[in-house]
Amino acid sequence: MALHMPTFLPRPTLPAFRSLPGVSRAQALSQKLATNPLLTDSLALLNEYLPAPSPLLAAIDQRIPLALKQLVVEAPLNRLFAEAIADGEFDDFEGRRIRLELNGGQPSVTFGFWTGRLRIVDGPGETTIRGSLSAFKTLAERNHDPDQLFFQRRLVIEGDTELGLALKNLLDSLEWHIRISG
Repeated sequence: MALHMPTFLPRPTLPAFRSLPGVSRAQALSQKLATNPLLTDSLALLNEYLPAPSPLLAAIDQRIPLALKQLVVEAPLNRLFAEAIADGEFDDFEGRRIRLELNGGQPSVTFGFWTGRLRIVDGPGETTIRGSLSAFKTLAERNHDPDQLFFQRRLVIEGDTELGLALKNLLDSLEWHIRISG
């Protein structure tokens, strides 16, 4: 099924402009585009009618070997929470497995805490936290109270709910921030 852009939407043209002192050309372009109502409205329309990225992400996820996922994810995850790990904040999670999963089951990742490190592992978790890509992005960026995401059922805990709630409470109590562009 092909997606056709409505003909009533004009094609945006980008005006030529100079960079402001101290601001790179890319930053200036980004600022200019972010304030262009035609572009923001067009992107909102595309976001509304384009298919969800989950099937594509699932296909990619199934083809990535576990060793590569571990290489890419574990080091940044352990750096992000290094202070909390050193302070023993994750000790209650020793040997436990938690799965994060998009609605529909894929893509997903199971992680655990062993010998002072967060690790990506294969297989199911004792608890599963499931939701949409936007809900996980909101959670990671800390734009809303995490409880609100769960009360609105945008994120759901299945399995050992006590373990899932303990992780949610720990993440909520720590000082950390991720900015996801896009």
